[in-house]
Amino acid sequence: MKVAIVTGSSRGIGRGIADLLVDNGYRVIYSGARPERPADLPAAADYLPCDIARAEQRQALIEHAINAYGRLDVLVNNAGVAPIERRDLLEMTEESFDRVIGINLKGTLFMCQAAAKAMLASREQAADCQPRIVNIGSMSAYTSSISRGEYCVSKAGVGMVTKLFAHRLAAEGIPVFEVRPGIIDTDMTKVVHEKYQKMIEGDLLPVPRFGKPEDVAKMVLACCSGLLDYSAGQVLDADGGFALRRL
Repeated sequence: MKVAIVTGSSRGIGRGIADLLVDNGYRVIYSGARPERPADLPAAADYLPCDIARAEQRQALIEHAINAYGRLDVLVNNAGVAPIERRDLLEMTEESFDRVIGINLKGTLFMCQAAAKAMLASREQAADCQPRIVNIGSMSAYTSSISRGEYCVSKAGVGMVTKLFAHRLAAEGIPVFEVRPGIIDTDMTKVVHEKYQKMIEGDLLPVPRFGKPEDVAKMVLACCSGLLDYSAGQVLDADGGFALRRL
């Protein structure tokens, strides 16, 4: 059985990804920053709390996969946060910047590092292990949003993390991908739901609706399938066509 870690999978996009992987035969380790196990998680599901900003918790999550299952086939780096308070770029605080960068960028980078080492070791133990890493970025990697500049910077950084690890691991046979969600209907977008709904109705997206967690999850599953392996650092936009330049 293939083993996957999905960070930030207690709810939202991460939960959608983890559930779809389970439906497709993966043994998934669900993870979230909060110590309490989600009440709606099936009893048989494996859950381990992990704040990816903390090195010891990152390592514990990787070691749990190896100790419990003897292998790690997939890492989905989904954990991430928005600023606690949206502020104009001129009012953004260093504390907010450090928090967002520490989780979204630093945490993602070092999760990739730890997972890559474990995957190389896993392949020595399990001949059928074909590891893959999928980073969940954002359209904010290339879209300016001056009320949450720290988030945009963090996701632009995730784009480079994907390139770096794709470069380093391609010859090792570990494909690295990035899926960039657009406007997805989750808790993170609740505070701006009405604003985005009006923009969507105003022709913002060629596919005129909010995205759903399952839209992102299906692209992650495609990355894990092996069908995209003759690529390195491939980016898939789960954004309803937002990235499409139109006249």
